[in-house]
Amino acid sequence: MLIRDIMSSPAITISPSATVGEAAGLMLDRGISGLPVVDADGRLRGVVTEGDFLRRTELGTEVQRPRWLEYLQNTGKVAEEYVRSHGRRIEEVMQPEAVTCVPEDPLGVAVEAMLRRHIKRLPVVENARVVGVVSRSDLLRALAPLMAEHELTSLSDAQIQSQIEAQLRGETWAGSLIEVAVKDGVVTLEGTVFDKRQQQAAHVLVENVAGVKSVVDHLLWIEPTSATMLGPASFSAD
Repeated sequence: MLIRDIMSSPAITISPSATVGEAAGLMLDRGISGLPVVDADGRLRGVVTEGDFLRRTELGTEVQRPRWLEYLQNTGKVAEEYVRSHGRRIEEVMQPEAVTCVPEDPLGVAVEAMLRRHIKRLPVVENARVVGVVSRSDLLRALAPLMAEHELTSLSDAQIQSQIEAQLRGETWAGSLIEVAVKDGVVTLEGTVFDKRQQQAAHVLVENVAGVKSVVDHLLWIEPTSATMLGPASFSAD
């Protein structure tokens, strides 16, 4: 799946000459956390987000420090803080360096950028112009129908078992000590694990195979330091 498949387009944008009040009102009206800032030709100039409005003199939340300490600070930094907390135009408070993606990027590119930079939305740029925005909510909208489709898919017991065994072989945490049996969509796990987290991971792997109705766990959990056998922890999880 590519960015093009899920992005919101056209993007809701704002001009560098717009006011802070206009941007705040637009974000509230549209229920979004940020805006690409574009010039008259649609070229990206930066981004402005709700975080850029946290340090505002109107709210009394601007950076405050003792007067004597300001004399010890870099004067340029103090001046920059003043502009961001008092500026009335978007070009004065926006972040000029924007993290972007292109329509043909895979979704993983956007997710990696969001997690690494702690951001919620990315402008999508093509030929130097903003053509859309991809956000965390766009990812959720893409995920929901895929989850619903998974729940409606039905496989035979043999197909379920084959898929589970193939996936277990492909996971380094699974080792080769977990055995699987399937009857009427109910999966029984037997064997040995040496970490409680392996047991949980095995459940998650099984539950993600279409057609599985429930999991019956007969795994033996052996604590590796003392070799104490903690199990079997027999239970059924729907």
